[in-house]
This record gives sequence, C-alpha cells and structure tokens, in this order.
Amino acid sequence: MNTEKQDRFTRILKVLWRKVKEYTQIKEDTDYEATVDSISKSVVFRGFNVWILFFAIIVASVGLNVNSTAVIIGAMLISPLMGPINGVGLAIGTFDELLLRKSLKNLIIMVLISLAASTLYFLISPISDARSELLARTQPTIFDVFIGFFGGLAGILATSRKSQSITVISGVAIATALMPPLCTAGYGIATGQIWYFLGAFYLFFINSFFIALATFVTVRLLGFPQARYVDEQRHKAVKRIITIFTIIVLIPSIYLAIDVIREAAFNTQSLKFVNEIQNSEMLAETEIIKSEREYHHRSQTITLILFGQQLDEAQVYHLQNILHNEYGLKKTNLVIKQSSGKPIDVKQQNELIEELFDKKDETIRQQDSIIHELRRQLEETANTD
Repeated sequence: MNTEKQDRFTRILKVLWRKVKEYTQIKEDTDYEATVDSISKSVVFRGFNVWILFFAIIVASVGLNVNSTAVIIGAMLISPLMGPINGVGLAIGTFDELLLRKSLKNLIIMVLISLAASTLYFLISPISDARSELLARTQPTIFDVFIGFFGGLAGILATSRKSQSITVISGVAIATALMPPLCTAGYGIATGQIWYFLGAFYLFFINSFFIALATFVTVRLLGFPQARYVDEQRHKAVKRIITIFTIIVLIPSIYLAIDVIREAAFNTQSLKFVNEIQNSEMLAETEIIKSEREYHHRSQTITLILFGQQLDEAQVYHLQNILHNEYGLKKTNLVIKQSSGKPIDVKQQNELIEELFDKKDETIRQQDSIIHELRRQLEETANTD
C-alpha cells in the first residue's frame, strides 16, 4: 500500500514538474542572433547617442535639482545607458573579446560624458542645496542590489525574445535608475563634496555590476553560442583572460554588495533597538528626541539624544549590553546625549524642545486618526444593527 502511495506521489510530482517546465521555458522563444545583434549595436556610442545622453543627463539633473520625479523618469526613458552594460555581460557570457573591449570603452566614455554634463549643469544652476531626490542617490542599499539584478534579468529576457517588448525594456530603464546616481556624482564634483561623488558613483557601480551580472547569468543559462576564433590557442587565451577579468571584477563587487547587506541589517536592527527601549520601563520618564545612525565597515555608532530624567552609568551600560547581545550589533558604539546633567546652550535646548513638541504632535495626530477610525467603525456597526 505504501509503495502504491509513493508511486502515485511520484507520478503527481512528475506531472507538476512537466507543467512547471511548460509554463516557464524560455529557450524556444529566444532569438539568439537578433539578441546579439541588438546588444552589439546598442554598445556603439557615438554621433546621435552621445548627444541624446548629454541632453538626457541635463534633463535628469534638472529633475533632481528641482525635486521632480516625473522629469527624472522622462530622462531615464530617453537615455541610452543600458547598451554598454548589457554588452559587458553578453561579452563575458559568450567569451567575445572584441565585444568586451568595445563595451568597456564605450561604458567609460558614457560615464565621462554623463559626469561632464551633470557637473556643467550644477556649476551654473542657481539652486545649490541638495534636495531629497539628490540625497537619495548618495548611499546604496540592499534594495538597489535587488533592483539592479532582477531589473537586469527582466531587461535581458525582454531583449532576447523573438518579439521584443519595448514596454518591459523601458520599465527596466526606469527601475534600474542608472542616470540619477551619475547626475548626483556630477553634483558632488560641482559643489566640491567628495562624499556625494563617491556615494553616488558607488551606487552607479552597484547597479551597473548587477545588471551586467544578470545579463551574464541569462546568457549562460539560455546557452548563447560562444564566440569562435580561427586559432584554437587564441580562443583558449581569450577565455582565460575574460575569466581572470571576471574574477577580478567579481571579488570586490561581491565584497561591496555584502557591505551593503550588512549596512541594511544594521539599520534594521538599530531601528528595532530604538523603538524597543523607548517603550521600556527604563525610559519611562525619558524621551528619545532624536536618534542618529552612522555606519562604517569597521565600526558603527548609534547616537541617542534624550530629554527628561538623566540615565546613570549603569543604565547606559545596560542599554549597551542589550544592543550588543540581543540585537547582534557587537561593533556598534552607543552614544547617549542627555539634556540634563551637563549645561547646554540656549540654542541646543530650544532645538531639543522643538523636536520634543514635534514628536508629541505626531503622536497626537496618530492617536486622533485611530480614534476617528474607531468611531467610524462603531457608527457602521450601529447602522448595521
């Protein structure tokens, strides 16, 4: 009896597996020659493409400068940034030395033109302060890794179809957001803020790397034909060189991605820590006015600005232990700044009071919203009865 059940279960699994393969297979709809031809043409970066990129970067910079999301999206739709990046992934996947050289060359030219255009704009722009759209492009997160990789997968799959979907390709151009980081890097150069430049360029590199990685993975899985050389020794040498190049790029990129993941985990755990201790008995008569997080590879810092009853050394030590042992943030230093115990200037005291009132107002608004919703539900229940 048990054997019959096992056989029946095995047959059901086989049927399900066949159905899954039937609905998910993509090789039959892949146009290998057209895909290689399309990406190879999009790699070329001269003439009209140069001017289109230059103008698109200016438009995106204006959008970032005036905080207009619609303008930024429009600029991303007309920019030709994806071509050389997809070319790198395709070249590595097919061991095409000529395409790899051409893609890397045009990628460098593309970046230089983008930086020149954005720097020029921000040098002459009358708006010099960093708006939220600019600030959002100065620090990559784990979500940027996901967007780059899965957006790249969607892009190469759409490109490799026999009937290419312009809607998908346009959507990928928007989602992967390659232009805004380059514009922000130009802003960093124009205003002399090196950390803006480094953070934004780091974000661009992360996005570009994972788009190229997605292209490489798809090309290998779909079995794209490898480039052929007349001399077999030459073919082996090219494969060896490209493999070494891939490893050289891959190792630091994975290291950087892991650091992004660690930073995301740090931010998540630190927020949980702050929320928990605010509701603890220890801080019953103390208010957390402001919390700040600072992440570095070797050390992290959480700064808490408190208002109310002053914590003693034992309580601060206890909070530090909670942070290290319960939240796994062993490298994190906890800094407590309190409004009492040490004299503070009038300006700092006023700022703390303003932040306290703002926080209280927000709490009151949330409570009013909950009360309003409960009243509405009670009225609906009464009317139903």
